[in-house]
Amino acid sequence: MHVRGNARQRLREIAHRAMLERGLEPEFSPAAQAQAQATHGQADGSGASRDLRDLLWCSIDNDDSRDLDQLTVAVDGASGARRVLVAVADVDAAVAKDSAVDAHARVNTTSVYTAAQVFPMLPERMSTDLTSLNQDADRLAIIVDVTVGGDGAVTGGEVYRARVRNRAKLAYNAVAAWLDGHGPLPPAAAAVKGLDANLKAQDAIAQALKTERHRRGSLLLRTLETRAVFDGDALAELRPDEENRARQLIEDFMIAANGVTARFLAARQVASMRRVLRTPERWDRIVALAAEHGGHLPAAPDAVALAGFLSAQRAADPERFPDLSLAIVKLLGKGEYVVDRPDQQPSGHWALAVRDYTHSTAPNRRFPDLITQRLLKSALADRAPAYGAEELDGLARHCTEQEDDAAKVERQVRKSAAALLLEGRVGERFDALVTGASDKGTWVRITRPPVEGRLVRGFERLDVGDRVEVTLKSTDVEHGFIDFERRA
Repeated sequence: MHVRGNARQRLREIAHRAMLERGLEPEFSPAAQAQAQATHGQADGSGASRDLRDLLWCSIDNDDSRDLDQLTVAVDGASGARRVLVAVADVDAAVAKDSAVDAHARVNTTSVYTAAQVFPMLPERMSTDLTSLNQDADRLAIIVDVTVGGDGAVTGGEVYRARVRNRAKLAYNAVAAWLDGHGPLPPAAAAVKGLDANLKAQDAIAQALKTERHRRGSLLLRTLETRAVFDGDALAELRPDEENRARQLIEDFMIAANGVTARFLAARQVASMRRVLRTPERWDRIVALAAEHGGHLPAAPDAVALAGFLSAQRAADPERFPDLSLAIVKLLGKGEYVVDRPDQQPSGHWALAVRDYTHSTAPNRRFPDLITQRLLKSALADRAPAYGAEELDGLARHCTEQEDDAAKVERQVRKSAAALLLEGRVGERFDALVTGASDKGTWVRITRPPVEGRLVRGFERLDVGDRVEVTLKSTDVEHGFIDFERRA
């Protein structure tokens, strides 16, 4: 089904309005634009400590990504240990603290990815060029050097500065197909001698990391994230992103790198910004939901038990596992940024089963990562921290709020796109899953197309995870409203 007319422009206008309504800035100020044009590269103020340009670095990201935040490479470790190096773009070397560009980034705190337009946190001249780890370009980077034992546990790590060079720009889908034996080695990788073996080594390390985290209670969830597909300016469909091995590889490495980074700052008695997910308050509903699927969970929150239940459900019913995952995600609650002080015990990230966790690997796209980078560089140079604990407190609250608002903008535009697709289907019946139930309303998701909407009639006594049959009652493209009613 193609939605006629200029759907792309209509969604852009909706996105722009939604940004303003949420207190986000859709445009860069003249001062920020002037700064971006006047910047010619990264400034190596204190000198990079190492030259690692000869390593087999590669980037693995979405097919259309141009803001490349990290590179990875596997190297030999001592005494049988394995090492993976993560190079993070040194954005601070081109974006000075309290500059005009930094001020914009500090307001929005994140790039906002809507169905028809991306609102980057940094001007594209920086994020897709000067601070992007582009193929065949020499760049400054922060290296997170992770040591992984034979059992998949992270046994050590270092952080240092270096010069790097991306040898191959690769994409998730092509790398995953090759790793799974369903496609050829991507041409960019085939052109670099030895990169095929290195990618397999990276994959083996990532698999070991994931297995060990799962043993400790990391939750392997899968939800259906969708992206708008256009034919010219017409909206063709909402297509779910496919889970794949290469995407998981990068996720596993980023979790490990973020842990090493958090411990590095803690060891130097530096207050830092952590990303935490607290013990779920609605554990009783998670227990009930597991029982409805034939599982048993203890009365007290237990990540290992929940991880085991989810693994069994994934194997038993893979087709409906995303529905269960979505219900669990809603019940787990939201992540947030908090300040970790040297004299405090960190809260940890309950769903990842890690105590030490920060955001540090995407400084082109997230302001908390740029904050962490500046703290790292201060510590490496034996300078006073770039941010004090009191300033970090305010930034943690602000980044949490702005990230939530950015997610609401993305969701609103996604729902406007969905409303466009469903405009001509009012009165049709759908099978649905309850994804939210509170005093604010009850929400359900249908699968074809994968769309969420509000249940405006027949929502009594429903809870997250329940399955119902609904009828599409109405749509409102401008506001992203999709209303369903429960069939009697």
